[in-house]
Amino acid sequence: MNISDLDNGTGNGTGAGDDAAGIDESVTAELARLRDSIDNIDAAVVHMLAERFKCTQQVGHLKARHQLPPADPGREASQIARLRQLAENAKLDPAFAEKLLNFIIAEVIRHHETIAAGEE
Repeated sequence: MNISDLDNGTGNGTGAGDDAAGIDESVTAELARLRDSIDNIDAAVVHMLAERFKCTQQVGHLKARHQLPPADPGREASQIARLRQLAENAKLDPAFAEKLLNFIIAEVIRHHETIAAGEE
């Protein structure tokens, strides 16, 4: 499953099963257009996450060089609050945005711990 599968929670993102008899061609075309946009957004999200992790890896190396802890609870709390506000302004569920950021933060901390242990 990829992010585009979440467009309706049931599809595989390829349109398989959407060409059942009786579906108007204009509906199929509109669905394909929307899914193409979703695929483009998914690609942008992946590239943005890759750039974010490149930056956080540099932070991890900086922290390791200066014996700073991998986690920064104060920074994390302020980032969560900031992201929740951004989500609200964008009409995105703030709880979802927070869950996503918490997932990313956990991965960043894991990377920082690995760097600090000299494993990277």
